[in-house]
Amino acid sequence: MSVLEQITSPRDLRTLSEDELTTLAAEIRDVLIRTVATNSGHLGPNLGVVELTLAIHRVFDSPTDKVVFDTGHQAYVHKLVTGRYPDFGTLRREGGISGYPSRAESPHDLVENSHASTALSYADGIAKAFRIRGEDRHTVAVIGDGALTGGMAWEALNNIAIAKDSKLVIVVNDNGRSYTPTIGGLATALAGLRTNPRYEQVLDLVKKRLNAVPGVGPAAYDALHAMKKGIKDAVAPQGLFEDLGLKYVGPIDGHDRGAVEHALEQAKKFGGPVIVHAMTRKGFGYDPAERHEADQFHAPGPFDVQTGAEKPKGRIWTDHFADHIVDIGARRPDVVAITAAMMHPVGLDKFEARFPERTFDVGIAEQHAATSAAGLAIGGLHPVVAVYATFLNRAFDQVLMDVALHECGVTFVLDRSGVTGDDGASHNGMWDMSILQVVPGLRLAAPRDVTRMRELLDEAVEVADAPTVVRFPKGPPPEDVPAVDQIAGDYGNIDVLVREGSRDVLVVAVGAMATTAVDVAARLSDQGVGVTVVDPRWVKPVDPALVELAREHRLVVTIEDNGIVGGVGSVLLQTFAAAGVRTPVRLHGIPQEFLDHAKRAVILERVGLSAQAIALDGLHHVTAEDHGTADVAGRALLDVDGPR
Repeated sequence: MSVLEQITSPRDLRTLSEDELTTLAAEIRDVLIRTVATNSGHLGPNLGVVELTLAIHRVFDSPTDKVVFDTGHQAYVHKLVTGRYPDFGTLRREGGISGYPSRAESPHDLVENSHASTALSYADGIAKAFRIRGEDRHTVAVIGDGALTGGMAWEALNNIAIAKDSKLVIVVNDNGRSYTPTIGGLATALAGLRTNPRYEQVLDLVKKRLNAVPGVGPAAYDALHAMKKGIKDAVAPQGLFEDLGLKYVGPIDGHDRGAVEHALEQAKKFGGPVIVHAMTRKGFGYDPAERHEADQFHAPGPFDVQTGAEKPKGRIWTDHFADHIVDIGARRPDVVAITAAMMHPVGLDKFEARFPERTFDVGIAEQHAATSAAGLAIGGLHPVVAVYATFLNRAFDQVLMDVALHECGVTFVLDRSGVTGDDGASHNGMWDMSILQVVPGLRLAAPRDVTRMRELLDEAVEVADAPTVVRFPKGPPPEDVPAVDQIAGDYGNIDVLVREGSRDVLVVAVGAMATTAVDVAARLSDQGVGVTVVDPRWVKPVDPALVELAREHRLVVTIEDNGIVGGVGSVLLQTFAAAGVRTPVRLHGIPQEFLDHAKRAVILERVGLSAQAIALDGLHHVTAEDHGTADVAGRALLDVDGPR
């Protein structure tokens, strides 16, 4: 039986010998590599925190003490030592282990933390709650992978610094990277601490000299170590944290488990908030990951364990965007690009290589990205801000008040929109088209294929007096869906994708759901139902031409991979009602709930966004005698009874 097989809870770690702990670390790395090679997931971050995680769980008593992981994708090792090893082979598979902390899986997972820079705020509140309730428990916040570049983390530190009696230990997992090397002033400051060896060298020399003095040497060293701030200020000033009033321990080698345990024990004894600064290497222990220049296997797809070579996956939406934004940059010297610590994942690496002086990585700081973009627009440039759709949620106020209110020409490109699947509830980009509907003046485009993505991006960067948004999903794009006709609208042409028979059903296809809509039309047409399928291309604002089309049909069906509440279909319904259109409307979208992780196709099928389900629903309603009620698919019902 392996050592890992014997670990059913963190307390089992305390009975292991040094040799067994070394063996356990190797076994964990082997399991991580083999599992992610098959299932995909976040490998580099977890290889880097093996010893760190073991030390935390040997010093603190989870779940009595609470451990909160920032950027929760670095919690795989935590899962393995909290009883989930037998199921770890199901990582990120439907019904299996989540790629992030999950309260449904274990009492050791307190916070389902998968958006960065939040752990310190959670931990601050938890530690204060324990103090107020009189409970002698510690809270440990593990923050790393660039999360300290997020402003929310510093808002938390500002408050933690005055909570002198909070039993809160902050472990800074400093690997110098998020996806790629962390940038900015904070990164420079941490690098200064990380690369200055003088303090530890001096302290080690003093320890050796004093311990050699019989009788009083060890005691003198302990006293000196307790007063180490004076020495540290002399050889390596720690103003970054200690000027905030926070006790600081480090920097220490995060791969030296014994050193980490010693530092954590010291921090635990202090009784107030303490920062433990651990230096780690992303991808540590797996040569292909350590040598991987782009992101040290931050989140690889399936790969060969022996060579580290990723299996071919073809071109995805992001690759096509990456090429086209370079073309735009070549034509438009005023176009600049911004990303929030995701240069490669959102496809701006090619733009950066071609136009480095026009590319800005702001770190994990979406709010700053949006407002800085507003400033760039005010200064006469046209910024393109590329982020995952789920992360734009964090910058809503800035989009609304800093960009839209000031009528700034900023284009937001939302990658991974709609259902993304494997990463679970927090990463589905199913909120953006609802959230952005309330922003005055904003224009929102949902391209159905790569050709339309290029066209709409070209149109978006021409808008100088309002924010524009172009969204597209995860994965490979479909084959182009050509238009059979076009209808002139106020905001460009509306593409007609299908026109079969009489005007029974108007299907409004939103973005990536166009292929499904065409399939729906074929199924309805086979049943003798006349169908028109249109792609508005620009889904906000609603084009008046679309209102008139709805007036001419017996039933309108909308299909979108966005939350059904407040989405494109909901806005169409409101617009039709305001215009006196009496045509009933069937809305098909994502139910407003947090979705468990599974493949995109599986989730779409589960929530009723398959061609078969939508066609059956449309057939039922177009052939029913009473069309006075327009209800909403996707597990929601909306009464819109009215005159016919």
